[in-house]
Amino acid sequence: MHDTTARTEHRLRRFVTERLEPSVYRARSPLRVTAWEVPDEPVPFAEAITQEYEPFEVGAPWGRPWSTVWFHVTGRVPEGWSDLLAARTSDGVPSVRAELVIDLGFTNAGPGFQAEGTVWTPDGVILKALEPRNAYVPIRVGPGGEIDVYVEAAANPDVPNGQWIKSTPMGDKATAGTDPIYQLRAVDVALLDTDVWELVQDVWTLRGLMVELPEALPRRAEILRACEDMLDAVDPHDVVATAAVGRERLAGVLASPAYASAHRVHAVGHAHIDSAWLWPVRETVRKCARTFSNVLALMDEDPDVTFACSSAQQYAWVKEFYPELYTRIAERVREGRFVPVGGMWVESDTNMPGGEAMARQFVAGTRFFMDEFGVEPREVWLPDSFGYSGALPQISRAAGKDFFLTQKISWNDTNRMPHHTFHWEGIDGSRIFTHFPPADNYNSELSGFDLAKAQRQYAEKGRANTSLVPFGFGDGGGGPTREMIAAARRTANLEGSPTVTLSTPERFFTTARDEYPDAPVWTGEMYLEYHRGTYTSQHRTKAGNRRSEHLLREAELWATTATVRTGASYPAAELERVWRLVLLQQFHDILPGSSIAWVHREAERTYTRIATDLEALIGSSVAALVGEGDRGIALNAGPFSLDGVPALGASAPVPADGGVSLVPDGEGWALRNAHLSMRIDQRGLVTSIRDLDADREVLPRGAPANLLQVHRDIPNEWDAWDIDAHYRRVVTDLDVADEIVTQTHEASCAVVVSRTYGDSTITQRLELAPGSRALDIVTTVDWHERQKLLKLAFPLDLHAERATSEIQFGHIHRPTTTNTSWDAARFETVAHRWVHVGEPGYGIAVANDCTYGHDIHRDVGPDGSVRTTVRQSLLRAPLFPDPDADQGEHVLRSSLVVGAGIAEAVREGYRMNLPLRRVRGASDVAPLLRVDNPAVVVEAVKLAEDGSGDVVVRLYESLGGRATATVTADFATTGVVETDLLEREIEGRAGLSVDGESARVSLRPFQICTLRFAR
Repeated sequence: MHDTTARTEHRLRRFVTERLEPSVYRARSPLRVTAWEVPDEPVPFAEAITQEYEPFEVGAPWGRPWSTVWFHVTGRVPEGWSDLLAARTSDGVPSVRAELVIDLGFTNAGPGFQAEGTVWTPDGVILKALEPRNAYVPIRVGPGGEIDVYVEAAANPDVPNGQWIKSTPMGDKATAGTDPIYQLRAVDVALLDTDVWELVQDVWTLRGLMVELPEALPRRAEILRACEDMLDAVDPHDVVATAAVGRERLAGVLASPAYASAHRVHAVGHAHIDSAWLWPVRETVRKCARTFSNVLALMDEDPDVTFACSSAQQYAWVKEFYPELYTRIAERVREGRFVPVGGMWVESDTNMPGGEAMARQFVAGTRFFMDEFGVEPREVWLPDSFGYSGALPQISRAAGKDFFLTQKISWNDTNRMPHHTFHWEGIDGSRIFTHFPPADNYNSELSGFDLAKAQRQYAEKGRANTSLVPFGFGDGGGGPTREMIAAARRTANLEGSPTVTLSTPERFFTTARDEYPDAPVWTGEMYLEYHRGTYTSQHRTKAGNRRSEHLLREAELWATTATVRTGASYPAAELERVWRLVLLQQFHDILPGSSIAWVHREAERTYTRIATDLEALIGSSVAALVGEGDRGIALNAGPFSLDGVPALGASAPVPADGGVSLVPDGEGWALRNAHLSMRIDQRGLVTSIRDLDADREVLPRGAPANLLQVHRDIPNEWDAWDIDAHYRRVVTDLDVADEIVTQTHEASCAVVVSRTYGDSTITQRLELAPGSRALDIVTTVDWHERQKLLKLAFPLDLHAERATSEIQFGHIHRPTTTNTSWDAARFETVAHRWVHVGEPGYGIAVANDCTYGHDIHRDVGPDGSVRTTVRQSLLRAPLFPDPDADQGEHVLRSSLVVGAGIAEAVREGYRMNLPLRRVRGASDVAPLLRVDNPAVVVEAVKLAEDGSGDVVVRLYESLGGRATATVTADFATTGVVETDLLEREIEGRAGLSVDGESARVSLRPFQICTLRFAR
């Protein structure tokens, strides 16, 4: 026959758009609308319904950016619809259904990125949300057909407006303007025609499948001809009367079963709700209510619907602000249909949170789910975080997790991960069964495109054949829709398509692991070759996180010590509250710096309150411990003794032996102590560092250290997220000093260098203390650049084959070369408190107190010698989504430790981040416990979560080798057990042996060990 494929497909597209979809509703009847505009921030339902409502016309504008308007909608179902509503199809289902259809002025932007609404009954029950592509509400008709609902309409702006790089004022209520940005288009009661709606779903599924099939495949032609027969059968002028006949024409191709070898998809209802991003946290609270009410409404209509939902924080918000909705959620959880997953407080970033904070994400999240619902999720659910730390497998397993899911690595810009189902091995050797959905979409609509992509890309073909597809509108919420459920039913067993089963995460993972028990292994971090700028953007947010983590360590340690030593009350509730705040800020669009201005200004205010609250807790505990007196006492919360103060204790500090000198030296200054001799020139650059103990020059000839460098930083896309490799092609060295001042004290000597660049000023204090092997640098920047990247460079006379970077509970090695595409793509990396480079027998550490981004590379100098350069990424200045990102003053501390091994790097990281706390008092404080092996580091000391008063100690092996250590408690105990992160007793992992108050453990490299001392 002649080929009419293109013309028939064109005919089908036009028929669906112009005839079929407009016929879904047989009739509409407008309803009465009155409105009240909330003056400022959202108010509860009980307050809103007491206000004075004014008449409001459909077609009128409403909603300044970020505002809320409450619409009161009243009316009745037209009397003439009664017979229609009573009619049934041949299958016994209603021929029509009455629904509210409300168009708030929806745009082409996706659900969750524009106006949204929540529909309430007059007695305060949420019925459902209103969103684009999901703007209906099942009617609860009162006596006489009366309709009475309230609509809480959120005028959330479309912040990106189709782009991810240009500056926008919409990310802050103060700059977004006051003009209305939406128009109320429709508020109707409408009759949905069941046959027409079902025909729309038939065509959507078949058409989506058809265009994915090879053109030469007979199945594609069969579907096209069936659609052509449907087009002939349905009268375009009377779609309602002929839709059933059209469905009959498609029944045959819909009934043809899938191939025996078809890929098997477990479709899991889901809504990835970013806890903050292009909207503030307060709006996420409402997004949760909207999404969850959508899901509950769908469950009421269809008993097979299940929904997987992560983030205990989001449940906690609903419990606090929407208790009636939370009660309904809890009932569905008990039925196994609303499924808590992930076991974390939020879907956090995993690159930058510290070890204990990463552990607490799981402790807080899993405990919430267990306490509230009696459910313990078995999987880690992180579809959208920007790379995955090599420490995560061990942390996950220690929290009782068996499975791990993500999708984000599919965004890599250079290399494709070789597996979709595999075992992921962490730095300690722990393994967790892992899956990447090959559909590469955590917001799937179960379209033909997504299903075909899952089958096409699945990397384990021939060995396994099952994958998971999370479906439902996400990022800004929304969740699954009835159209998606209809698509799942039609593709359950459909020729040419993967088979689709409505499922749950646990059902999928159990099936996949049974199918593929010998899955391959990926070892180490899963580095995202994208979004590398998130290690640096929004420095104040990152500095707040680092400081909060270490203040929490101090607060728990000293509160525990005060409770044990003095009987002081342990502030468990307050610590839990603060931990939850810190964990929320670690969400994967807050801590990485990729949110709107509103989010980051709020985070900065939150960190200020956190610091104030924790300082008060620490002050109270310390006062109880040291008493009243006038002795100078220093408290050391670190795991290593410092200036004569024991680890985890307090005493008078002991001054370091030896002196330090600072003298003019020709064209600069010489800075010297017993271990180091340095030269700083009139540019304020360090031109020489000599290790006197090793008799070795540290810096390459002609390559000064402490070199600030500014790069042009204009990524191709995703402004706040990305640093592209081409940034290195344009650089300005800041090698001119405006002023240099020297300062000499008994405790240290310093050179203070001031510079200007553009509209910014930079002051650096370079300090050397007696007996120290570290040059301390404090960089104070008043930053007013745009799209610039500020780095601090340390060229080193080392032939380092690899760079070592601290991560949670250990460290990771990365090559300094670019032999492979994987190495080349890793041009910007993340580290916590320190990095280390070295050659056999000698090394150098570079530490920090609030920097995460680094680049470390090896090259050849002008004299032909090999050198290794460590650069810290200090500041960026992206324009989107926050046009004022990183503007203003910042203080960053760095140190260069000469002649350092890994052990010295670990010590320096703690010294930089846990300085001695100096107070006046009467008494020293003996440490609660001592560890006899410095390789085994104490990461946390706290009281048990269950309120028993037991002391919990978290340790880890820090050097990457096997270590045996004795942990001795300096308080009466009645026993010691090893536990998991949730403080439940386990056996056999650390070879625990107990002798009185002492516990001896044998740890493998980087092993985490949690000990519980009963009191």
